[in-house]
Amino acid sequence: MKLSFVIPAYNEESLIRPCLESVLLQTEYLLGEVEIIVVNNASTDKTKEIALSFKRVVVVDEGKKGLVNARQAGFLASTGDLIANIDADTRLTPGWVNKVLKEFSKSERLVALSGPYIYYDLSRAYNLLVRTFYYLGYISHVINHKIFHIGAMLQGGNFILRRRALEKIGGFDTRIIFYGEDTDIARRIQKVGEVKFDFALPIYSSGRRLKKEGMLRSAWHYSINYFWITIFKKPFTENYNDIRSKAVKPKN
Repeated sequence: MKLSFVIPAYNEESLIRPCLESVLLQTEYLLGEVEIIVVNNASTDKTKEIALSFKRVVVVDEGKKGLVNARQAGFLASTGDLIANIDADTRLTPGWVNKVLKEFSKSERLVALSGPYIYYDLSRAYNLLVRTFYYLGYISHVINHKIFHIGAMLQGGNFILRRRALEKIGGFDTRIIFYGEDTDIARRIQKVGEVKFDFALPIYSSGRRLKKEGMLRSAWHYSINYFWITIFKKPFTENYNDIRSKAVKPKN
């Protein structure tokens, strides 16, 4: 199976380098079986130049700003059997690639795989609270996906899709601006196969949005849009804030 990484990036010059380094480190033995696509989403900083400085990285320009536009552009430019959707502020945890390939090789019915975030710039206590939030979300995932078959849970910035399933559902819905793009994909793709949320597949991510907006406000936005898209098939929240911060190293 060929694995395509699609990484949307809007003005991410401070974080895109460690993201790409983490991907390259885990895929250096998979030459020809992995492609890495950075979608330069109307950046005005040095994001594109930094991405192009990596020999194995392909840059696709998407002038229409928006996360979902970028994900769709990357998907259309990719050629892999599996599409790994991560973000420019994420960094792979040890063994991430091997885990992904192993899970998809075990079952042809698996069409989507995801895992939680570990926020490398937030405290351990903060991450424990986030973990509790994930457990509650997982309960809804089991109910919606396994019992009622109306939805599932994917973590945006840490989800992998089987190409043929994504093509079957028509790709990403570019009418969605930000909130709920992962829930929308999960809702539609679960109709053609299994969606798995695996706590053993975490990814490092920046908690800059949670720090700026506050945990309760962020939890509200993500929760209401998760349920709104699952039930009403459209986001509750259309507007969002662009959040950028300086790069920091992950905590071990």
